[in-house]
Amino acid sequence: MELKFPEAAAWYGMYGGQFVPETLLPALEELEQAWLAAKSDPDFLQRFDSEARTFIGRPTPLYYASRLTEYAGGARIFLKREDLCHTGAHKLNNAVGQALLTMRMGKTRVIAETGAGQHGVATATVCARYDLSCRIYMGSVDMERQAVNVYRMRLLGAEVVPVNAGSATLKEAISEALRDWVTNVRNTHYLLGSAVGPHPFPSIVKFFQSVIGKETRQQFLEEEGKLPEVVIACVGGGSNAIGMFSAFLHDDVRLIGVEAGGLGSSLGQNAASLAYGKPGVLHGAKTYVLQDQDGQVVNTHSISAGLDYSAVGPEHAYLKDIGRVEYIVVDDKKALEAFMKLTRLEGIMPALESAHAVAAAIDIARQLPITASIVISLSGRGDKDIDIVKSALNE
Repeated sequence: MELKFPEAAAWYGMYGGQFVPETLLPALEELEQAWLAAKSDPDFLQRFDSEARTFIGRPTPLYYASRLTEYAGGARIFLKREDLCHTGAHKLNNAVGQALLTMRMGKTRVIAETGAGQHGVATATVCARYDLSCRIYMGSVDMERQAVNVYRMRLLGAEVVPVNAGSATLKEAISEALRDWVTNVRNTHYLLGSAVGPHPFPSIVKFFQSVIGKETRQQFLEEEGKLPEVVIACVGGGSNAIGMFSAFLHDDVRLIGVEAGGLGSSLGQNAASLAYGKPGVLHGAKTYVLQDQDGQVVNTHSISAGLDYSAVGPEHAYLKDIGRVEYIVVDDKKALEAFMKLTRLEGIMPALESAHAVAAAIDIARQLPITASIVISLSGRGDKDIDIVKSALNE
């Protein structure tokens, strides 16, 4: 099937759109016009490229995980080392880009949501870098399990606001940030951290995260003389995955997104919206949503705060429906085991989010010949998860 992705697509098949209060439509229109102008402005793109090199630390390396490969006993496994970005995750790619866009629009205040805290840290970092006022909404449950990142945000000068409603995780943090934006659109930009939400956010986030896939494709071709057989990334909202997959969508490369299976397949036990959800609307976009028979959004669970979300980016929903990307589930136990394997075998401690992709890669490598290659988007580093891992191992 031919894939069609318009330059500024509000829709991916039946998914996407702008399901927002009427008061937000002018802000989204302003953002879209500013974005279309910025992405065609050579000076803006040059500024982003310069910041990517000197501030983020790009390009990140492509690393051959020889001992993990030996352990799996099949295809060779490579890691795209987004954990080596400044602040420790891929989130800074998007944060830098949207901060530059914020200043281009003449706005002085930034709000954001965060789950695992990595987007919050990235947002606080760029606000310090560019002298922008910063407020970050975070579920109180996530604040407790990601206390180190909360402290990092506050050290960087951000105001971190706890959200106690509902499951007190990422879903509620996004809802609260949208409420703030409705009230303060004149001077405020909502720096949304994943490829979710109303148009044009999924397109903007994909653009800035596409650097992951572009670099990976070029690096692999230069080092191996061919493309990898398989590319794997974890999927919560889906920003690192869509950034990685974007460069390979038109190639004969198997693409696999890995959702958080949590404790089981029952509603409320996982955060796998593509596996167990159904089409619905959440946070301004139509996509796959974890919901009950009455259409009420259900609470989620994952050992990884960054995957603990009730929906997924609309482009992932489209890619699932047309069969271009395979979406599978890895539970908490297997993710924790993969965390330990990569840490002990390679001396690389992955974020628990990324550990889901590592677990899937180990299983898939065993099914492939030694001549095949797998690339994992290692989206972040795991020092933020030490307390969670310690608690889980003790239990």
